[in-house]
Amino acid sequence: MKNKRLLYIGNQLSKHGYNKTSIETLGVFLDGEGYDLILTSDKKNQLFRLLDMILTTLFKARKVDYVLIDTYSTSSFWYAFFCSQLARLFVVKYIPILRGGNLPSRLKRNPRLCRMIFTHAHKNVAPSGYLKHTFEKEGFTNVVHIPNTIEIEKYEFKKRTNFSPNLLWVRAFASIYNPEMAIKVLFEVRKVYPKATLTMVGPDKDGSLQTTKTFAKSINCEVNFTGQLAKEDWWQLAAKHDIFINTTHFDNTPISVMEAMALGLPVVTTNVGGIPYLLSDKENALLVNDNAVDEMTNAIFSLISDKEQASNIAQNARAYVEQMDWATVKQIWKELLV
Repeated sequence: MKNKRLLYIGNQLSKHGYNKTSIETLGVFLDGEGYDLILTSDKKNQLFRLLDMILTTLFKARKVDYVLIDTYSTSSFWYAFFCSQLARLFVVKYIPILRGGNLPSRLKRNPRLCRMIFTHAHKNVAPSGYLKHTFEKEGFTNVVHIPNTIEIEKYEFKKRTNFSPNLLWVRAFASIYNPEMAIKVLFEVRKVYPKATLTMVGPDKDGSLQTTKTFAKSINCEVNFTGQLAKEDWWQLAAKHDIFINTTHFDNTPISVMEAMALGLPVVTTNVGGIPYLLSDKENALLVNDNAVDEMTNAIFSLISDKEQASNIAQNARAYVEQMDWATVKQIWKELLV
């Protein structure tokens, strides 16, 4: 059987110092399964990237079987709109992959544009049950749930017997991910555990890195800012920490949280967007309300004081995330891309 040809559109920006996004992970997985892939775009400037995506779609869409489009909720929404409409024009099957944690707001702000994209899609792929539920509630019937995936065998699970207040945060520095909350949490934790530490890993996205550093300095709160690290590097760093915190205002199914679970770090996270669909409070993570510094601080204290609870959460999390291994998830993609 001839391999299916795919045009995959997304933000391919790791070579410019940004974290790898789905096009650079799922794209590799699909390539390894024998699909013939064209990837776009790796242009750093957003306007040039949009033009590159449009031109690539113009010249390549009629030569492929499917167009995959990573679809976000903010400014990157527009490349999904234009490229999907070109695919419609050329009568090529296109599949938006719903990446943006705030897409529900986009559905309400731009209902006509969203119908133009999502109603005519071959399928809309929702990595979270949250977005699948939201889209179906808005009347879209062509939605399939395919979770984000990792290669579980690459993640060494560290079984911890003690849980110290050594906190790890891994995300791009952007206001929607609320990095300053992590500093506030550390400040509160140090009132009880003066030697508590926080390491924050990730590239700057919108100026929030400097803002966060300035804020930490203003309250005399020492933090280890590493900048962007390769996955393998922060995995090694994770072994020196005991608790993973996720402070985001909006989210879908964050890969960094899944990776922390795979590595054996108990997770404390805000319960926004798709998080409650991905995680179960007190079962495989501890969930707190958005921007609730005191709640997150107390959750960290509970993990430190109750080693059995922390250990159970970590082991349950590993077992849960093993279900998202590529060996399992690839079967759903193969059924979709027939």
